[in-house]
Amino acid sequence: MSSERSAERRIVSVDGLRLGDHACMGTADVTGDAPWAVFTAYTRTSLARREKVLLVMDPDDLTDDEVVTLLDGGSGRAAAARDSGQLVLRRNTEMYVPDGRFEKQRTIDAYRSEVDRSYAEGWSGLRVTADMSWAARVGLDQERLLDYEASVAPLFADPLFTAICWYDRRRFGDELTARIARAHPVRVVRLPDSPAVTGIPEGGRIAGTAEPGTRPDFVEALREALDHRNDSGPGHVVLDLRDLCFMEAHCAWQLITLASSLPPGSAVTVRCGELLALVLEQLGAARVPQLVVRVEGEAAAAG
Repeated sequence: MSSERSAERRIVSVDGLRLGDHACMGTADVTGDAPWAVFTAYTRTSLARREKVLLVMDPDDLTDDEVVTLLDGGSGRAAAARDSGQLVLRRNTEMYVPDGRFEKQRTIDAYRSEVDRSYAEGWSGLRVTADMSWAARVGLDQERLLDYEASVAPLFADPLFTAICWYDRRRFGDELTARIARAHPVRVVRLPDSPAVTGIPEGGRIAGTAEPGTRPDFVEALREALDHRNDSGPGHVVLDLRDLCFMEAHCAWQLITLASSLPPGSAVTVRCGELLALVLEQLGAARVPQLVVRVEGEAAAAG
């Protein structure tokens, strides 16, 4: 199969990644410090699922301690994960060109060893984020890079290995970045930080992130979406949260509280990804008769 063809290509938020996905992300998909916002959501998702996380960063990037502080957000979870070995930080030159030369099979074998190690250590899978700027740094031929991306496909036959390859368009140029995107089955895009509501006939779709910095906006977005119900009595509303990149526990609790405040006989169906469903379950969503949680794939509008 050609390195630029795939049986299925999807465009998703980080929460829309499935187990076994081989995804890419570039500067056309994110802006400013948004890559780290995506990596933070990705890492938190993985840690919550008891998966091992391997972040492969550029040598010129943040220090390991700075990365952990950034991922932590004051929670202490990333620091604890690094101490336990669940979170591992490596540099891309060490992973891809340890002696200054790139050898495809050596790199594939290294990742296969990382998968095996994660299982041996008792984790439920391995999630990788790799900054691919090493290829530009050593002047790797474009065709060799594309060939490598196609050659790693067997790694993803293991459904518990998931990876995001990060390509900076400024280093690789528009044409190569576009070819690389076509070589990946999945492309991750960064959705707006401030939650946005799109009306749908049965309720509303909320996209963005729900975390301390966006909490007031998210609660307002929830109220706006729930306003689609019939105020004269019990009604049914659908909240499509499949485009939500990340939701912290307090925001999830606000959703449960608002649903429980609706009149008896009302129904709020939440369509969301696996991680959000788990958070809602742990917070007691099943004890709210007005609330129904349905785990589904990425929103149809994502592409």
